[in-house]
Formats: sequence, structure tokens, C-alpha cells
Amino acid sequence: MASEILTVRSLRARPVLLKLERPIVARIATIADWPLILIDLETEEGVTGRSYLEPYTTKAMRYLVPALSDLGELLRGRSVNPVDLYAVARKSLHFVGYQGLAQIAVSGLDMAAWDALARAAELPLCVLLGGSVGAVPSYNSNGLWLQEPAAVAAEAVELRDEGGFTGLKLRLGRERLRDDLATVDAVRKAVGDDVRLMVDFNQGLHLGEALQRCHALDDRGLEWIEEPIVYDNLDGFAQLAAELKTPIQIGENFYGPRDLMEALRRKACDYVMPDFMRIGGVTGWLRASAIAGTAGVPMSTHLYPEVAAHMMRLTETAHWLEWQDWADPILQRPFAVRDGLLHIPDVPGVGLEWDEDAVSAHLVP
Repeated sequence: MASEILTVRSLRARPVLLKLERPIVARIATIADWPLILIDLETEEGVTGRSYLEPYTTKAMRYLVPALSDLGELLRGRSVNPVDLYAVARKSLHFVGYQGLAQIAVSGLDMAAWDALARAAELPLCVLLGGSVGAVPSYNSNGLWLQEPAAVAAEAVELRDEGGFTGLKLRLGRERLRDDLATVDAVRKAVGDDVRLMVDFNQGLHLGEALQRCHALDDRGLEWIEEPIVYDNLDGFAQLAAELKTPIQIGENFYGPRDLMEALRRKACDYVMPDFMRIGGVTGWLRASAIAGTAGVPMSTHLYPEVAAHMMRLTETAHWLEWQDWADPILQRPFAVRDGLLHIPDVPGVGLEWDEDAVSAHLVP
């Protein structure tokens, strides 16, 4: 095992734009092109840590790429100690706030720093952090958007069979409640009773609609109902969680571990699913998972399946990994999914290597 101390030389952030095979069609947005920011944290010792960010909109990359470049300048010459870099980077953005784009930029840096450290140690990230390489239960989240019930049901069979998945997530929020119910019933009939079904409203309802629709769904045997209302309405989520039999899932919009703690304190959910670019990367996840573990609350992931798989091997209350392959076109070796399990490669770091030809073809000028 290598034991050299790494020193930050530079941070390179490159924006790319990929076409989604199955475009996102949700109540609050339609997205056909998926933006990624590829991060390379280069060190004086020749080790490069890699991560990426998924900021949803192309315009957001105009702000995040310069912010990441600024962090690279700030940290040049510092030792690659991820917890220290995380603290310094956050403190540098204190006056613009610890949430929003500032937190997202710091999270991207953090994930790359941990990858570099694990590569230098010649260990997979989960092993460096005290865990082991293995398989992680995953559900397929690659589609099932707001289409007609028959189309969603047919796609559900495709998604189930892509990797032998035992869990699928479909999106709800159509104009008419009966169309949402018909879609859930059509998918259930198509994939059978052994497949777990999660539903996500993508924050598309006001509280009154959510009360009506979630109660109507409450006997459908769903694994969870995700974000029916806007993410920061914790009082509304607390009401839903108290009234419904189906678990309420939130968390992709937690900006740091304190947001998770506040949601649990206010009994706003039954499950949590932080997003790596908002929770604080690997460092933020470790802190958030300790809170969830202490509270005994099941914890799932949101996006970023590669780093997410490593962290789920360390999470006390690990529940489900959200599988989506949207970054695969620019990866040399996408992770494998078999029998509904994401398999972590036994290689140093997270396991991200860019396909530079594909990156060049999709770079945003």
C-alpha cells in the first residue's frame, strides 16, 4: 500500500452535455440533455482524483465551472486531506452561504479528493474507509416518466430486465389523479408482485393535492412516496408522514447533514435519500449517515451510483441505491448491474475513468 502524502497541483473542471436515452418528463420539468461537470483533481505526485457533478441545467455549469476553478487556485499546494479541504473550501464561501451552488462545488471537490486518497493508497474507496468491496441492492430509475399508462408499463418490463432489477421507480403527477392510479396499476400488472415500486412526484403538488393523491395511493403496496410537495415544506411532509401508511421519502435536496437532522427532528419523513452534490460529497455523506444510523432511519442514495455504491457499503441503515446510467457514455468502464445488484469494481479509488474520445465529442464550448 502506498503511503505518500499528496499535494494539490490543480483542479480541472470540464462541462459536457449528453443526450438522455429516455428524456426526463416530470411535472416540474422536461429534460432531454443531461449536463455533467467532470472534475480532475491533479496532484504533484501524479495521482489524479476524479468525480463528476450533475447540475440538472446547462446554465448552472456556467457558474459551477469557475467556482471549481477558484477552489483549485485556493487549495494549490495543500495536502490532500479531504476533511481539511472540505472545511477550508466551505469557509472560503462563508459569505455567499453554505447551500446552493457553493455546497455543490465543494461536494465535487470533496468526492475527487477522496478518490485521489484511495488511489494513492491503492484501495477501493469503501475499503479505505473501513468497509469491503461487494454488491449493493439497487432499483432502476432510468425512465418511467409521465407517459401514457400502457407505455410506462411496457417500459417497466424493459427496465426490470436490464439488470434483473427487483425495484423500479416511476414518476407521478399527471393532470388527473385517475391517470396516476391507472399507471401504477398497469406497471404492477406488467412486472408482477415481486418487484418493489417506488413513486416520485418530483415536488409537483401543493399540500392539498398531495393529501388527496397520497391517500388514494396508500393501499397500492408502494415502497415509498417521494417528494410530493416542495422540498423545504417540512411541516407539510410531517403531516403526510403522520397520516399515511406508505413511507414518505425525502432528502435529495438536503444541503448538508444538518438539513437531514432537522427533517428527522421534525418527523418530516420515514426514509432519507441524500444527493451527493448537496449533502457534501463523501465527507457530508459520512456525517449524514451517522445521524440516520443513530436515528435508525433507512438511507438510500440519489444519483451518482458509482460513489454511492462505495458509501452504501459503509452505511449502517443502507436501504436502496438509485441506479441510473446517465454518465455511462463518458466512462471507460461503467459499473455492472446483475440480479438487481450494483457490483463495485475491485480497483483503487471510486473506479471512474473518462473515455476521452467521448468527452471530447460532448464538451460544451
